[in-house]
Amino acid sequence: MKNRLQALGLLDRSIGATSDDELAAAIAALDDEHREALEQVLGGTPDAAAIRESIVKGRLDGTMESVALVITDACLADCIKELGDHADNPSSDQLREVLPGIVERHGVPITRMMLASTVVGEAPASAIIRDLLKHDDVVKLPPAPPRPITPMVQTAKVDPAEREALKAKRKEMKARKQAEARAAREQSMRDRKRI
Repeated sequence: MKNRLQALGLLDRSIGATSDDELAAAIAALDDEHREALEQVLGGTPDAAAIRESIVKGRLDGTMESVALVITDACLADCIKELGDHADNPSSDQLREVLPGIVERHGVPITRMMLASTVVGEAPASAIIRDLLKHDDVVKLPPAPPRPITPMVQTAKVDPAEREALKAKRKEMKARKQAEARAAREQSMRDRKRI
């Protein structure tokens, strides 16, 4: 499970490192079949905003993987063709040999996304590809942005008059509830005395 989450993290970072213009170019380069597949995954017209929104909602349900798979399918096919007989389990050197040509034809962002997608798909070369995404000069992912450990709470600026009105309203509601509870207790005691 931990490896799967780490792989999904790499894919998420690869998509996050891709600009909206680069995503738009990747969508524009899709053939009709892939465009229709992307529309089905997204549930509407594919654009960078729709991709980012679906990924936020679909990190764990397979949506992010499906989006990446459709967008990078041509890049993956090119990589498989270039690796030839070594496509099933390439070495680090074999991958490094073909990556410059793939990057030239598909761009760094789509190549990164394709590589991260293969890690999520648990390719036999996942360990090698993970290492490339972390250390290779050509396809290395930018560092993950730091995230706060605790949620950030933003305090809204409230007008002092509004604050006082809210306090008065809460005080009134509390007094009313106490009066209702007191009345209910008194009624209960009267009912007991009758029995």
